[in-house]
Amino acid sequence: MTPSQAPVRALLTNGTAVTVRELGPEDVSALLELHRSLPVEDQYLRFFSTSPRQLEDFVQRMVSPDVPRHVVLGALRGDRLLGAASYVVLGDTDCAEVALVVSHTEQTHGIGTLLLEHLVSLARGRGVRRFKAEVLAMNFRMLRVFTDMGLVWTVVPDGDVVHVDLGLEACDRYLDAVAEREAVADVASLTHVLRPGSIAVVGASRSPDSVGHAVLRNLVEANFTGDLYAVNPHAKSVANVDCYASVTALPEPPELAVLCVPAKAVPGVADECGRRGVRALVVISSGVDADELMKVMRGHDMRLVGPNCLGVSTSSPAVRMNATFAAHSTLAGDIALVTQSGGIAIGVQEELRRLGLGLSSLVSTGDKLDVSGNDLLMWCEHDQETRFVALYLESFGNPRKFGRVARRVTREKPVLAIRSATSEAGQRAAASHTASTATPSVTRDALFRQAGVIAVDSVPELTDVLMALSWQPLPEGRSVAVLSNAGGLGVLAADACVREGLHVAEFSDQTVAALRKLVPPAASAHNPVDTTAVVDDATFARCLDVIGADPAVDAVITVTVPTALGDPTGGVHRVEGKPVLAVRTGQTERLADEVPCYAEPARAAAALARLAERAEWLARPAEFPELDGVDLTTAQAIVARRGEGWLTPDEVVTLLKAFDLPVLGGTFTTTAEHAVSAQRAYDAPVALKAVADDLLHKSKGGGVELGVADAAGVAEAFHAFQERFGDRLRGVFVQPMADGGRELLVGVATDEKFGPLVVTGLGGVDTDVIDDRAAALAPLSTTDADGLLHSFRAAGAALADADKESVRDVLLRVAALAAALPEVVELDINPLVVSEKGCLVVDARVRVAPARPTDPFLRRLRTS
Repeated sequence: MTPSQAPVRALLTNGTAVTVRELGPEDVSALLELHRSLPVEDQYLRFFSTSPRQLEDFVQRMVSPDVPRHVVLGALRGDRLLGAASYVVLGDTDCAEVALVVSHTEQTHGIGTLLLEHLVSLARGRGVRRFKAEVLAMNFRMLRVFTDMGLVWTVVPDGDVVHVDLGLEACDRYLDAVAEREAVADVASLTHVLRPGSIAVVGASRSPDSVGHAVLRNLVEANFTGDLYAVNPHAKSVANVDCYASVTALPEPPELAVLCVPAKAVPGVADECGRRGVRALVVISSGVDADELMKVMRGHDMRLVGPNCLGVSTSSPAVRMNATFAAHSTLAGDIALVTQSGGIAIGVQEELRRLGLGLSSLVSTGDKLDVSGNDLLMWCEHDQETRFVALYLESFGNPRKFGRVARRVTREKPVLAIRSATSEAGQRAAASHTASTATPSVTRDALFRQAGVIAVDSVPELTDVLMALSWQPLPEGRSVAVLSNAGGLGVLAADACVREGLHVAEFSDQTVAALRKLVPPAASAHNPVDTTAVVDDATFARCLDVIGADPAVDAVITVTVPTALGDPTGGVHRVEGKPVLAVRTGQTERLADEVPCYAEPARAAAALARLAERAEWLARPAEFPELDGVDLTTAQAIVARRGEGWLTPDEVVTLLKAFDLPVLGGTFTTTAEHAVSAQRAYDAPVALKAVADDLLHKSKGGGVELGVADAAGVAEAFHAFQERFGDRLRGVFVQPMADGGRELLVGVATDEKFGPLVVTGLGGVDTDVIDDRAAALAPLSTTDADGLLHSFRAAGAALADADKESVRDVLLRVAALAAALPEVVELDINPLVVSEKGCLVVDARVRVAPARPTDPFLRRLRTS
């Protein structure tokens, strides 16, 4: 937040919204009124006096235009100032004195904490690193506010006064505390959407083929438990629900209004709803003027789903709401579905219905002008009736917050997402469909993977995985047994498992012997097991028991086909502690004993692989290690001095060494004589690299000479560069030749929304020949770094275990650099030479640009 930015809207703990903005001289009257309205006790706690003197002068100083040394933030509802938080920088330090005042009648809704969060973010962006405060020891409320912030703090009692010192670093504890407060506020506000006590359908037509009629009819047929109203000035009733001429004419303000009116009428109807006291809107209509609608929503403090959406529903017995125009109602269940596409919502709903799975809630977000996927993830996290979350998101408003929220939710509840807009054509369609830019697939996939989100590519794959998650436990490993009465299909199942990264288990001798006693001589007792077509379901069941008892087996896939001799499918059953997935050609369903059944082996193997990935993700805690040897001050000075553009080679070396990266180093020179002196100092063959305007790829551009071993060769190479590049040549970088080894690439590319993306893969000449790379978003946990090392195809062959340790450290340090220095918009280490001696950065380039301070974790609602 900067002085030129628009005010920010944010939710309080009771679900209502306030506007947070910087206060100026024009707000003196409001500040005076706020302070004068405090009761005597509050005035004493604030000023250590029951009658503060020179209050007018004090308030005038608060709003003096001395940015960034003196800042005041206010929380307002309409024109009324509810609270203010300020800081004053102490002398020439990075420390400031902080103060807070909140209206006595508003002190239980989290205004003080919200203001402090925004003040901390603003101060941190302006170079302030610590807050100090003096608080009366009896002021328990204020001390509790500081404690609840989650910042690192110290207190020093001094008689009746407590000296408080707050560090402003956004540590995990602080971000977790902010996220928990945000979740409480979000859940409170979304209660009006998903647990309303009353609903009005505006635009409820008598025509059965109209959207408004369908929404109202679905609400009636779902037996909505609250009060239901219809708004239609031309009818007395629709679907046996009494109609009213307008929202104003309703006997009471409905908690939720569903708008099914023409797009041009939406802002006016929304304004009428706000004036009547409606708390939330679902706008089905498409083609709505977004700016006009959001101006109305902000003015009346209402939450909005849509516009351009299917609607919302919940199967909660306390509500039983189906405010959608879907053709069929959903089954009650424990899956929450959040989707930007109404068509995807209908497709998933219908497929789940066929399988006997149901939804706890469905929210079609449409154009996402207000209520977003992040909001709904927080709702799902706290909803006791939701066990699984399914998402279809074509774009992300705040992906870094999504990653943090999703990482927390997926620890408790599986989160699945259908990938979309992977192709160029798909991205164009998504942008047209949702009026927003689709997310690049590499970045999106990295986000999902690091957050533990199970990514799938289709509606059938989504329901395949949901079946397995709903009815079976997670596997303890990737070893799979295949049991079939049709040998060929068993082989296909084994092949599918291998393609999905699963392993075909090796049975113990005892398991093989036990199976041979059960199956005919012509059968195969080794994995994959072929019982032949003659076994009955009882024998098949005993074979399953024997296989499931083998410690080498983590999961079982059964494949059965009916023959004239019988159908062993009836013998398929659960195995204690291990997932069992069945395959029956042409059928996707639930068998007896809650065993999911798939139409083909590949689908069962894919679903099982997703379960294995989830089990592995849950088993690996995300640890963000403290890296030693980091000199952030030096690094910040380098990027600040350069400002914008590519760093010089010596600046690159200094920057990378500040993060203790193993840099080969070298000497930058502008004369042939100096280059010769550098080679003599190294007393070894050297590499000469031209530093020239627009020369980014030195090898391709003829800017590299390797293995130059004498003065004559150095001088010749230097003069050759002068002739080749002319006035573009800025100098030459001289480096000793590095020992050989495996060459990797490690790079960073920064996205304005997603932040820095760390990329690794084969480097050197292989970079352009083989497109084999993996990517992850910074900052990296140790698990993320290990994932990178296992994600590009050649990693296994290229790196030994000892090599991976040193490469992991490089990845963690590069990610830390990118996260700490948003000014670094592009970084390319190529090659990173990996040998038995460790890693060595042989060549690197870095581009910097001024960074606009952003805080993706700050609590705020969408403003457009």
